[in-house]
Amino acid sequence: MAGVVKRTNDFLRDVVKELKRVSWPSRKELTRYTVVVVATVVFIALFFTVVDFGISTLIRFILG
Repeated sequence: MAGVVKRTNDFLRDVVKELKRVSWPSRKELTRYTVVVVATVVFIALFFTVVDFGISTLIRFILG
């Protein structure tokens, strides 16, 4: 049991060290990245909605 606790403590200590080395984005960069991601997701969702609607309409037209 003591070995598990020691390994867990070592792991968490290493995690804290690594997080201090991370180059975190500024608030402005984070906002810009978030807007890009949301816009991309919305665009792709709309694209697949239009494609789905088009294919559904085509299949309904073919099957009569």
